[in-house]
This record gives sequence, structure tokens and C-alpha cells, in this order.
Amino acid sequence: MQSYTIGQAARLLGVSPDTARRWADGGRFVTHRDENGRRLVAGPDLAAFSVEVAQSGQGDDDVAHTSVRNAFPGIVTAVKLGDIAAQVEIQAGPHRLVSLLTREAVEELGLEVGMQATARVKSTSVHIDRI
Repeated sequence: MQSYTIGQAARLLGVSPDTARRWADGGRFVTHRDENGRRLVAGPDLAAFSVEVAQSGQGDDDVAHTSVRNAFPGIVTAVKLGDIAAQVEIQAGPHRLVSLLTREAVEELGLEVGMQATARVKSTSVHIDRI
């Protein structure tokens, strides 16, 4: 299972590291320490919390809500596999992106809830890059 530092979590949530620390200190999401003493957040916990934050609109107001070259780095919040097709949801700061792709592509990329990924948007298609 992938874990994230407070700084990485802040970037994925679209907030400042100070805001992410305050949220962790306030018990909004659970952290643990690694062998070097760094605070980490488990990927699935961060994925669930990112959806909560996006739905409540509690991100930093001074963070720009734009993309560079239509790339949305974020965290995978849901993966639904069918026999042939799959649906992947990414929370990129305040943006929720959903991509429909083949099951084979999801398996090749090893996509799972809690991992970092980037949604790339061209016209009406969303492509997923594993980070």
C-alpha cells in the first residue's frame, strides 16, 4: 500500500502543507510515522479524505484551479472493473475526473485506490498516466 508525506498529500489535496498539517493535527485524517520519523498518510485514507474535502469545498481559496497542458495530477479514489471495460476516478485537488478505459489498461498500469496518477484530458477523452 502506498503512503504519502504531508507535503505530497497537500499537493494532491490542492492545499498548502500547513493546511494539511492542521487537518492531520485536528484528526481530519490519520497519519503514522515511518522509520525516519516522517508523518505519512495511507493512500486509501487519503483517497477517501480527498473526496470528502472536494465535496465539502474546503480547499484553499487562494489555490488556482487550473491545469497545465490539461494534466491533472491526483489520487485514484475508485476503480471499477468489468469483464472488458473499467472506470477509474481521480481526485485532483477540487477536480473529480472519471475515465472509461479497458480493464487490460487498468491492470497493466496497476491502478488501485490510493495511488498517484495523472489524468490527461484531450477533447472528451481522459487518459491516465501512472506516476
